[in-house]
Amino acid sequence: MPHHPDRPIAVIAAEAPARTKPSNYPEPFASTMSGRVKRPLGDLFGLQSFGVNHVTLPAGAISALFHRHSVQDEWVTMLSGEITLVHDGGEAVLTAGMCAGFPKNGSAHQLVNRSQAEATYLEVGDRQAGDSVSYPRDDLVAMRAEGGWTFAHKDGTTYDQT
Repeated sequence: MPHHPDRPIAVIAAEAPARTKPSNYPEPFASTMSGRVKRPLGDLFGLQSFGVNHVTLPAGAISALFHRHSVQDEWVTMLSGEITLVHDGGEAVLTAGMCAGFPKNGSAHQLVNRSQAEATYLEVGDRQAGDSVSYPRDDLVAMRAEGGWTFAHKDGTTYDQT
């Protein structure tokens, strides 16, 4: 298949366009992602089987709510800085060159920048149908449906996402 004229062949990841909407979470959770910058590299190239994001976390920022996926495997590779990986078994400090993987239904996790400097990493996740996300520390569940994610309280009532 020839190259698509509307897609780049290569980019500098840190200079790719950032998401226009910083978070898909409903409030009050969306505002907790303040400062996080995601650059959707996979979408930029038209990838459909898996997603790749270049993520920048300033000091004090978090990657996501503490979560685990039911279907999706996730992978992160640190590019710069220092981030604390918070997981079911405790915590680990990740620095440039380190990586971590999270199999479906595995350890719940999140990345927290507790340092005084910006940190960057690549995150990779597959895009299998039927994924859901549980958030053990928050009244939130997410379901991947055609067209994106929907969010509900743990009792099943949906969040207003207007």
